Amino acid sequence: MSFKLREGSLNHAYLTDEDIWRIFSSLMSAKSSKSATYKYVLFKSLIENLYNVNDHLELTYEQLAYSFAKMYWNMVAVNGITNHNSGKNARTAVIIMDYQQAHQVPPGWAFDRLAGETQLQIINKMKAAMKVNVFGALYGDTDARFYAFDHKAERLHFHPQVYKFLLNYQSLLVQLTNFHLGKMIEKLNSPLSAAMLLRIEDLSKRSSLKPFEEVLLSYVTKTCFYCQKPLQQGNRQTQVDHFIPWSFVQSDQIWNLVLSCGPCNNAKRDKLAKEDFLVKLIDRNEELLDKMEDGNLTGQFTAYKAEKLEMMYEYSMKNGFDEIWVPSP
Repeated sequence: MSFKLREGSLNHAYLTDEDIWRIFSSLMSAKSSKSATYKYVLFKSLIENLYNVNDHLELTYEQLAYSFAKMYWNMVAVNGITNHNSGKNARTAVIIMDYQQAHQVPPGWAFDRLAGETQLQIINKMKAAMKVNVFGALYGDTDARFYAFDHKAERLHFHPQVYKFLLNYQSLLVQLTNFHLGKMIEKLNSPLSAAMLLRIEDLSKRSSLKPFEEVLLSYVTKTCFYCQKPLQQGNRQTQVDHFIPWSFVQSDQIWNLVLSCGPCNNAKRDKLAKEDFLVKLIDRNEELLDKMEDGNLTGQFTAYKAEKLEMMYEYSMKNGFDEIWVPSP
């Protein structure tokens, strides 16, 4: 009963892509023991945090619990999807419902709108629930070959070949996981509309990037990162853009965010900007790193390396984001 494990060692056997696909397909199929949604949500959390690993390919439980809490909050509190287990309702969903009721949080209130202290309380409760029911379960279903974990150290360690596999096939894996998560949700709840099922893709989205906008405006020139025209003038209002498209990285890191005017942001959308802008962003991040003593930037660059941003750019192209965009003259 692997879900009860407090730690799990990694099976370091060499894995080919074919081996990993076989394990992943079994995990998603009816052969795997799945009575709840949490395995899918953990897998989505792993992918969301691929670029937050340290040099040892490790993630902290807090990083994963944040993604986990955000997704469950958006399912339960925002979209009203309350059933997540075929038996007694999942502890993860109960945490959200209890908190929403106790604090009278209005329906539809997104996770990132909650106060920081409130988010932390929910994250800590989610982390405790994940230790009991989640980390060991997915570990067992992947035959100890995807990751190792340790409750005492509160760290998860990727198998190197699996990590590279997740990078190479990130977009496809997200789509497949979303599809199977949607099927599980529909099985456990009343028939859902197509529109509701499509929202599965957006579980990780923030409702607003305004806090990042305010921080960036404090440190960078108030011009569009792409066209260099002044911001906040007429239809050139300030917007925040994910340099590497959000639909690929599915996480918000200030080192991947830039200030953009409306026309450039709307034109770029899910495209990659020309590589010259990647060099410009790396230079901008170096300038922000020099100001790390400022409290507003504390913790914003914990997992950052220029090489990591370059890797994101490379792997986004490999995952089909190969349409290069340049701003209009």
